[in-house]
Amino acid sequence: MKSSSVRLGVDIGGTFTDVVLESDGASFSTKVLTTYSAPENAIIEGMHQVCEKADVAPSAIGQIIHGTTLATNALIERRGAKTALITTQGFRDVIEMRTESRFEQYDLNLELPEPLLPRQMRFTVEERVNAKGDVMIPLERSDVERVVERIAEAGFNSVAVGLIHSYLNPSHEELVRDVLAEKLPEVAVSISSEVSPQMREYERFNTVVANAYIKPLMASYLGRLEDRLKGEGVDCRIFLMHSGGGIISIQNAAEFPVRLVESGPAGGAVFAAHIAARYGIDKVLSFDMGGTTAKICLIKDQTPKTARVFEVARTYRFKKGSGMPISIPVIDMVEIGAGGGSLAHVDALRQIRVGPESAGSEPGPACYGRGGERPGVTDADLVLGKLDPENFAGGTIPLHPESAKSALKDHVGIPLEMDASEAAFGVSEVVDENMANAARVHAVENGEDLSEYTMIAFGGAAPLHAGRLCEKLGVERLIVPPGAGVGSAIGFLRAPFSFEANRSVYMKLSDFDAGAIKKILSELQNEATGFVRSCDAESDVLSEFKVYMRYTGQGWEIPIRLTEIQAMSPDADTFLARFEEDYAKLFGRTVAGMDVEITVWSVNATTPPETVAPVQIAAHAEPASAEGVRQVFDPVSTKFLDAQVISRDALSPGRSVKGPAVITENETTIIVPAGRTALCQPDGCIDILKGD
Repeated sequence: MKSSSVRLGVDIGGTFTDVVLESDGASFSTKVLTTYSAPENAIIEGMHQVCEKADVAPSAIGQIIHGTTLATNALIERRGAKTALITTQGFRDVIEMRTESRFEQYDLNLELPEPLLPRQMRFTVEERVNAKGDVMIPLERSDVERVVERIAEAGFNSVAVGLIHSYLNPSHEELVRDVLAEKLPEVAVSISSEVSPQMREYERFNTVVANAYIKPLMASYLGRLEDRLKGEGVDCRIFLMHSGGGIISIQNAAEFPVRLVESGPAGGAVFAAHIAARYGIDKVLSFDMGGTTAKICLIKDQTPKTARVFEVARTYRFKKGSGMPISIPVIDMVEIGAGGGSLAHVDALRQIRVGPESAGSEPGPACYGRGGERPGVTDADLVLGKLDPENFAGGTIPLHPESAKSALKDHVGIPLEMDASEAAFGVSEVVDENMANAARVHAVENGEDLSEYTMIAFGGAAPLHAGRLCEKLGVERLIVPPGAGVGSAIGFLRAPFSFEANRSVYMKLSDFDAGAIKKILSELQNEATGFVRSCDAESDVLSEFKVYMRYTGQGWEIPIRLTEIQAMSPDADTFLARFEEDYAKLFGRTVAGMDVEITVWSVNATTPPETVAPVQIAAHAEPASAEGVRQVFDPVSTKFLDAQVISRDALSPGRSVKGPAVITENETTIIVPAGRTALCQPDGCIDILKGD
């Protein structure tokens, strides 16, 4: 019998698929290798494993919340549908011309990433809407029909429609959609005025093209998943985690799959924010390291920082500007190619490089014994003593230390005249420094001092590296929550139903129109609330208001939060005061004598957050009894040291262990560095502090 108290969270990653089942307050989890050809297979396998652990039938599951990297991977690997773009005459090459910004201005051999669609797949129609939304050149239906005929002849599976200034007046895009629906009903259609109704045509066109490119793929996958689950007796509703940190219906996900890009990492940030709320911590550095990537996010006042534009598929050492901009609401984080499967090599300058290429799950790092010959970060961790070859992933994946040593020696050691242990240390130190540097840059860009932050680490590989990362960043406190190895999947089960609606309408404060503002925000509130109601018709729906503001003449704006009273009773002086307050926090000062303008309006509708019970911090720390000792490499002394080994299950609340130590569990391993002490808190979190 189906029960609303039985919920399943599923996160498909680049290496592992994480599955978590919650039933009557108890949690059961597993990790299975991702099956690339049919991702639903790993979900079904993981579901059966956790149902067996919980002693419930799959048919008892009352809700499934799912996040996936499939959308991101399809964009990175360029394996989406055969897609056409219909745009305004004269704007055919916008997605190729990009902007004037150069992400590496001193590189004379700079190669810009190829656009998602080559020129022959981009078509134009004669029409024009100006920057106020007025029609300057009407769109003739006959012109659209001629273009649609060419698209039909070429056999396209999906069409993106992006016309200039359609975010202000979508009528021409809607006409194109109507003609396509009439002439080519089997072809998927995405229009930019629905996918991303925001100014800046390069970002908007890229976003609608990306949505169209992955729409058939995601619709096919989601349909197969529904069918497979029904075949297993699971007939509950399925929801998807979106990149903004909330949950949407499977129908909305199929229509706007670009919103699923970064859905897994978003779940991790929600998970970290939930832990921060339990401990009453206002400044948290969320660190999520899996098999393919590492994600770092700043969480202030128990709320992850959000943005409305981010990049996927960065091609140039993960530099900002070298990827495809996607203009949708997203939790703001930095993501780099540093995971357990990230591959190491020595470059032409005899320097160790790690990532972004990953061994994934097929074949995996060399130590998996599945045919991989190149060394990954997991190989280095194994050689350095951080992993137990007999108990990796709860003993389901035996590791082969000799294969790891051989790969490290052949690909890193011999070129640099090192033995396997030195090569492993080099690989580990490089990947840790890459992650630390990414965190430093992200903090500087947001005006934050990381020494004031607490790190919360989760993901299969993060607890192995988090202690060293804290040392590099000057972070004194590290928390590793229960279920850290499957943190994103747990985060899905903590996320609210939410949807953020955005619209670009340009307005200067000197031309402040309170009536127009109230109308814009009311329409956005109704749109966002409608999406949430399609998922949850019973709960209350809260609204969060935000405007993006800048000084006139500046290139980019900053987000300004408003209360509902400030939004629905708009006042120019209040808007200015809120802008100057946030601008001064970010840049240290305001600019006198300049007008201020608003470019984007935003309303996020969300169900109320889950009630969080505060944790009573353990007052006494009695030493726990170690179960054994093993040699673990210490990067500070550059020596192998005897480390206590203890099972996380044996570390009861109030018990502590001094580093160097290894705390083992099925989904991950926690490394406690020398000079730090790990204390088990009443909720099962491992609280790692500097000193005794």
